[in-house]
Amino acid sequence: MLPARSTPRAPGDGRPAAIGLYDPAAEHDACGVGFVADLHGRRSHGMLQRALEVLRNLDHRGATGAEENTGDGAGILIQVPDAFLRAVVDVGLPAAGAYAVGTAFLPAQADLADEVAADVEKVFASEGLTVLAWRDVPTDASGLGSMSRDAMPTMRMVLVAGERGETGIDLDRRCFVARKRAEHEVAAGDDASPTGVYFPSLSCRTLVYKGMLTVDQLPVVFPDLLDERLETAIALVHSRFSTNTFPSWPLAHPYRLVAHNGEINTVMGNENWMRAREALLESEDLPGLERAYPICTPGSSDTCRFDEALELLALGGRSLPHAVLMMIPEAWEHHESMSAAKRAFYEFHSTLMEPWDGPASVTFTDGTVVGAVLDRNGLRPSRYWVTADGLVVMASEVGVLDLPAASVIEKGRLQPGRMFLVDTAQGRIIADDEIKADLAAEHPYAEWLHAGLVHLDDLPPRHFLTPQHSSVVAQQRTFGYTTEELKILIAPMAKIGIEALGSMGTDTPIAALSARPRLLLDYFSQLFAQVTNPPLDAIREELVTSLGAALGPEANLLAPGPASCRQIAVPYPILTNEQLAKLLYVDDDGEFPGFRAFAIDGLYPVAEGGEGLRRAIEDVRSKVSEAIAGGAKNIILSDRHTSAELAPIPALLLVGAVHHHLIREKTRTQVGLIVETGEAREVHH
Repeated sequence: MLPARSTPRAPGDGRPAAIGLYDPAAEHDACGVGFVADLHGRRSHGMLQRALEVLRNLDHRGATGAEENTGDGAGILIQVPDAFLRAVVDVGLPAAGAYAVGTAFLPAQADLADEVAADVEKVFASEGLTVLAWRDVPTDASGLGSMSRDAMPTMRMVLVAGERGETGIDLDRRCFVARKRAEHEVAAGDDASPTGVYFPSLSCRTLVYKGMLTVDQLPVVFPDLLDERLETAIALVHSRFSTNTFPSWPLAHPYRLVAHNGEINTVMGNENWMRAREALLESEDLPGLERAYPICTPGSSDTCRFDEALELLALGGRSLPHAVLMMIPEAWEHHESMSAAKRAFYEFHSTLMEPWDGPASVTFTDGTVVGAVLDRNGLRPSRYWVTADGLVVMASEVGVLDLPAASVIEKGRLQPGRMFLVDTAQGRIIADDEIKADLAAEHPYAEWLHAGLVHLDDLPPRHFLTPQHSSVVAQQRTFGYTTEELKILIAPMAKIGIEALGSMGTDTPIAALSARPRLLLDYFSQLFAQVTNPPLDAIREELVTSLGAALGPEANLLAPGPASCRQIAVPYPILTNEQLAKLLYVDDDGEFPGFRAFAIDGLYPVAEGGEGLRRAIEDVRSKVSEAIAGGAKNIILSDRHTSAELAPIPALLLVGAVHHHLIREKTRTQVGLIVETGEAREVHH
């Protein structure tokens, strides 16, 4: 078992460690994705062969390194092949659905693999799972390039059953906690760089084969896929193109529920908020959930973290389509023709979780339903076909299967924010409108919003002081405003309400190399160019963009109710003095006790230098914790009252320090943070 040492590295993860400007957590993909399904749930080996043909025809969407036989990644997700497993495993298995199966990526060295496998069994036993059998996955690595072969893990299939006889999703829930614990805790080898275990899947419903391969190598490396006893009614395939990043065995798609084309550009913020929400997570469906933390694995790819969050929602009580629509909502705020019930559904969920924004086309399956959704930006097209004999094909482009035109009874494209869903249990394609209408009717979302959510414009006005011109000039000097910023950046925004446009770049030195004092914000302009996407802005793309936010405490993500949306909705992230006064003095009349706010100065004594700054930040942290204990629901961090003796703590530093302090104290979701600062003057800020 892993003692207090470095986080274990997933076997097959050949990426270098974070160094300089490279961080493995910045991994993104641009790929080919698709699925095939039998509408009526009829399993066959032919369906698997069709899926592999789709994958081969997505070869151009994948990539290789300098070696043509080292691929960025390829994989397939299928239903658990019960008959096949009974034929190849030497032990008797429980009924289908009463056992789970998954492939474990173990260290390449045989002795370390045995050590890790033994420790995995101990973790599983402590979580109420019995290991029925281990099976060495047959592989043929003779055609792999040296990079792929050298990084290749030992792969063993593990079959487990619940000690209490759990079946279906209940067994998957137990496997979820056990798998997460094993991946976080089990390790072997050098203490400075231990190697652990990684499970592409562990489920009683689905099974994943994947690796650092080309599409043609997948069925060669995994001969199981050519065995005619391997049958499925659903198969999801993926060909990976690593965007400016390193390929890896664990980072190949599909993951446990999804495969996707595109990138989740908001993933860093999404992961941070998921980490903050862990303090409130609780579900009868997932006992012992705290043992699975962190939900999102640090350093993994954007798709991996998306999949982990989706898995939590889907196992925590929501249907898979419901969970997907929470994470990838359609554009609803400015959709004038949307029904009131559906609008209430989206508005309620916007107070629970921020969107995981792409551009991305996401395919998903739990082994019974299979579908795809395109995010609201609509920049990753996908198309689908349905034939008269019940074959459903969806892919990121046309031509993935040679289908006779006469056999196609329906075809179309995936539209922004809309879901394409095949239910093999019901034997039909469920329309987007039906999916969302049913979900919107599950709970009285409109009533919950009326009882809990308060809009900023509906709060009573409060008195505020209008600054004198002389004090404004003094503040501009304090915060380092330049004539260029006032004339070129701020003036156009003040006059006509738009960001100034320019061309030919800038000759201003980057902050790290500048000889002049610069704001801390200037040191965090951009990570690096991940991909090229069409430019979007909130004016020209008003329908699909939102600048709104909700302020105040959050509730348990897995137990929605009226208290979940007890927040204040603000239309924009920038507040006027009048609006700030409304928030600060919201409960002066005693009408809004649930929204009490508390203001804290973010200043430090200039004469004490860096040590004074450090002590001031610690003091602010303590005051914030005291305010939360005293019932504050919103905290305002202000640098308004600067003077010759008191300088402003850089706003970015202060907010980050408070935010992470509250995460460590597990109180971040109990309060909203508002910043009153003289630093912010650019859109980037």
